[in-house]
Order: sequence, then C-alpha cells, then structure tokens
Amino acid sequence: MAREVLSTHSDSKQTNIVWYWLSKLYVQVIIGVLIGTAIGFFEPQLAVAFKPLGDVFIRAIKAVVTPIIFMTIVVGIATIGDMRKIASIGIKALIYFEVASTIALLIGMAVGNLWPVGKGVNADPATLDAGAVATYVQKAHDVTLVEFFINIIPQTFVSPFVSGEILPVLFIAVLFGLALCKLGERAKPLIGTLETISYALFGMVNIIMRFAPLGAAGAMAFTIGKYGIGTLLNLGQLVLAVYIVSILFVIFVLGAFLRLAGFSLWKVLSYFKDEILVVFAATSAETMIPRSMAKLEHLGVKKEVVGLVMPTGFSFNMDGTAIYMTMAVLFIAHATNTDLTLWHQLTILLIMLFTSKGAAGVTGGGFIALAATMPAIGVLPVAGLALLIGVDRFMAEIRAATNLTSNIIATLVVGRWVGAVDNERAQAILESGEMPGEARPGEAVPLGAASTY
Repeated sequence: MAREVLSTHSDSKQTNIVWYWLSKLYVQVIIGVLIGTAIGFFEPQLAVAFKPLGDVFIRAIKAVVTPIIFMTIVVGIATIGDMRKIASIGIKALIYFEVASTIALLIGMAVGNLWPVGKGVNADPATLDAGAVATYVQKAHDVTLVEFFINIIPQTFVSPFVSGEILPVLFIAVLFGLALCKLGERAKPLIGTLETISYALFGMVNIIMRFAPLGAAGAMAFTIGKYGIGTLLNLGQLVLAVYIVSILFVIFVLGAFLRLAGFSLWKVLSYFKDEILVVFAATSAETMIPRSMAKLEHLGVKKEVVGLVMPTGFSFNMDGTAIYMTMAVLFIAHATNTDLTLWHQLTILLIMLFTSKGAAGVTGGGFIALAATMPAIGVLPVAGLALLIGVDRFMAEIRAATNLTSNIIATLVVGRWVGAVDNERAQAILESGEMPGEARPGEAVPLGAASTY
C-alpha cells in the first residue's frame, strides 16, 4: 500500500514538472518550430499550405502595434512634460543607434573579407535571372533617403494607423504628447483614459500570444516546405556565417554595452527569450514590439524612454540587417569574381548607413537596401542578388531576432544613460524572472495587465 502511495506521488510530481515546462511560452514555441520543421521536411507540399497560420498571427499582432506605440509615447511625454528631457532622450538614442549600426556594418565587412564565403561559386552575372530581383530593384528606386524622411510626416492623422507605419505614428504621438503638455491639468482626464486603453491593448496582445506556437509552426513549415533543406545546404556557408557573426555580435558587442549599463546579457536574454524565439520563427521583429515594450516598462524603464527608443530603433538600429547586408554584398562579390578595392568597401559602408534606413519597414527591406546600394558604386552586378533569393528567408530569421535583441538592449542602455531606469527594480525582476501582470509584494496588478506571459 505504501509503495502504491509513493508511486502515485512520484507520478503526480513528474506530471506536474512536465506541465510546468509545457506551460512556458518559449517551450511551446520551440515545439511548434520543431513540428513545423518536420512537416516542411517530410511533407513539403502540405507544409506550404500552413503559411496562413504564420500570416494570421503576424497580422493579428501588427493590428495593435501602432495604437500601443501611440498610447505609450503620448502618455510618457505628457507625464514628464519637459521638452528638454524628451530632446535629450532622442539625441542620445540616435547617437547609440549610429554607433551600434556602424560597428555591426564594420564587423560584417571584416568577417566577409576574412572568411571569403562565395569563393569558388564562379557565377556568371549574364546567366543569372535578373527578373527574379526586378521587384526589389524597383522598390529600391522608389525608396530614396529623401522619400524616407518625407514619409515620416503622414498625409492624414489616421493614415499611418491604417497602413501600420511606425515612424509616422511616432511623429504624430510626439506632437500630440507635447500638445497635451501645454494643456496642463486639463489634459489629465485624457491621459488617464489613454493609459487605460493602453492596458486594454496589452491585454489583447496577451490573448493573441496564446496562438504564438501555432504561428511559429506555420511559418517554419512554410519556410522549409517552400525553399527546402537542399537550398539551405547549397549556400549553407553564407547562412552559417551570418548566424555566427550575428550571435557573436550580440554576445560581445551588445553584451559590452549592457555591462557598461550594469546589466547581465544572459539575464536580459533569458527574460526576453519568448519574444526572441517567436520573432525567430515568424521572421518579423515588429510583431514583438508591444510585448517587449510591456516587459521593459515592467523592468522599471520609464514609459517615455520605452516609447521613443524602441519604435525608433526599428528604423535606425537594424543591427541584424546591417550584418546581413555587408556579408551579402561581399558574398556576391566573391561569387561573381568581382574585385572590391578598399575604397569600394568604404563607399559601400557609407551608403549602407543610409540605405539600411531608407528601406526600413518595407517588405524585403534587406533585399531592397542591397538593391539600392549595389548600383551606387557601379561595380557589383545587381543580378547577383538572385543568388540570395533561395536562402534569404533562412537568414531573415536570425536577422529579425538580432534586430529585436539589439533594440531591447538599446532601450535599456539609453534608459540608464538618461537616468530613466529603476535599477534596483530591474535587477530584482531580471533575477526573479517576474513577468508583467504578476503582482509584487505591496503592489496591485494594473487594469488590463492580467498576463499569459
């Protein structure tokens, strides 16, 4: 009898442990990715039909991205009411963005030279399918740097919310927040209402995130099913190089920035692992902006810093894209036996500092930025982009994950730089792993913050 009781207790304990791990979102996402990969490998034709699962999840999240950004920025700016503080945050964020992006470009260029991926391919540009990249080339002509800055100012108040463009929403939100500052006490009821709406929107994100494993499975099944493992193996060296450099960039460069700010890279990555994994599977970093913003605020980063730095970073701080761009350009040069002098490479770096931002937020942005860069120096064949089409989706995964990680870290670093982080709270939460919606001792859970995190 005693043995039966002990056996039952042991089985119950094991079951509880299994359910504990299965309840974790990142475990569910990993399972989804593995299932999607298996379906894509064994049943590629069936796997392509799973694409809507990923598309629906991404669209559902993107539907609330711009309203959340708007509410967060407006409430943050209206609360501090000091234009000099707002300007200081913006300037320091841009300085950080340019330093981080330049380092990413330089590292990608250095590794591309030291590890000449593409040598021996001997591709003849005349035989490459230029038509396959024609769409990207056309978009590159359409998205100039001047157009990029003009498009920041929306034609109407509601148009950026309809199209989902982040920078125009940022522009409107800053102006609206400053206008509320001028109203003083009269603005307080509206600020309270906007904050309540913000909590409700974050509640919507929590509901949608329950379906993240399905979205991850659908996206991975489609990727493997459509492009195949064979395509990955053919250009595996380039994919491997981009993955290795991106991971090392996060560990050593972004890790150094975090250490200077007083944070542990491992603890930060562990705290945001759910978001990074979902973005890796869905290849869309913007989908996790709302959830990442909620977690950053929960860590003790001031609302105005989170609202300004995080969304802006997805146009000005695309470190994963920067690494990919330089390595892809050098791959095309090696593959087509095109010699690039030191002057050519310096010119490419300078041009990429601008083109990477001009194509931000556009579908196929990495390709578009490359298409805009290559004709500018007049040496590389644009048709060489055709070599990358088959494996770009695989590199988009690490690109998106690196972009999200770099902007989470940027928000923490800039927050510490301007003195807008409750460091004691941040360290305690990173240590405990406490998620938004979990009441701390002596605190109440805010309206709408009930979490499935």
